[in-house]
Amino acid sequence: MLKEMPFNLDPVSLARHIEKFPNTRVLVIGDIIMDEYIWGDVSRISPEAPVPVVDVKRETKMLGGAGNVVSNIASLGGEAILCGVVGDDSRGRQVLKMLKTLGASTEGILQEPGRPTTIKTRVVAQHQQVVRVDRESRKEILPQSVGKLLGFVNKMRKDIHAVVVSDYAKGVISPQLMKGLREIVADSGIVLGVDPKKSHFEHYKGIDVITPNHHEASAFSGIEIVDEGSLEAAGHKILRDLKCRSVLITQGRDGMTLFEKKREPVHIPTVARKVFDVTGAGDTVISTFCLGLAAGMDLKSAALISNFAAGIVVGEVGTSTVKAEELKRVIFERLRKG
Repeated sequence: MLKEMPFNLDPVSLARHIEKFPNTRVLVIGDIIMDEYIWGDVSRISPEAPVPVVDVKRETKMLGGAGNVVSNIASLGGEAILCGVVGDDSRGRQVLKMLKTLGASTEGILQEPGRPTTIKTRVVAQHQQVVRVDRESRKEILPQSVGKLLGFVNKMRKDIHAVVVSDYAKGVISPQLMKGLREIVADSGIVLGVDPKKSHFEHYKGIDVITPNHHEASAFSGIEIVDEGSLEAAGHKILRDLKCRSVLITQGRDGMTLFEKKREPVHIPTVARKVFDVTGAGDTVISTFCLGLAAGMDLKSAALISNFAAGIVVGEVGTSTVKAEELKRVIFERLRKG
């Protein structure tokens, strides 16, 4: 039986660590995505085909993928640096403008000619996603782009506390990039964390932390996760195979489970009161987890605040972020009750 993490950590201590976030610098490298939402209402079915007709009310655009990780870090008060590739197009220029609005550096972003900036367009009606349209390239970025990204990370090495790899399998993350990242952060004390894609797990050996969802954990381990026993087996196999420091498996409505070397795994039950949309929840988990570790939290404390942060964002429709004060409020509410 999995041990459940008691909510008995000191909320004052956790809050003090969160107050260190403004002095914590995290470099995010990965696939940059533009998330576009078309919001409307549905009251009839099209006479042309058996599909709903959406009466559009408004449209919004926000940073997704690695960009959403940066948004989460900035919202929590941390300093974020984004490193990745966009196209030499209007969407790419819009991404750069949005980052500057956030106060995030754009020095590490390359514009690769002939490559489109990834955009995911979601049509939402009555709080339900009707359809998603993706415009993207999944080809690997050019070898010279990999070299330039690693050169930028190496230049920033002495000024960062963590590196977050945000892998959406859009061409940025490769064996060569991961090998270069491991070499750059080796023996530096920099936390190296990955929000993974199941097809790339073999790239992630030797990292510090990884945050797969239960589907990704099941696919990589080859163990179908159906109960606590299979969950434990999958988590331990990932720890062994990747030789990483910890594995945090997110389980949606069932919370998350933390695996550490030479320690018993612990389950953290969800604190979400309502679940409208899980879009971007993985970004929130890896952002909060690595920011917490970089600010000096231990693994269990960082995992717990990640769980609280994820519980906030899944209660909102559309990619969203958490503010530090909101996270501290939830911490005091939940831990004082505990």
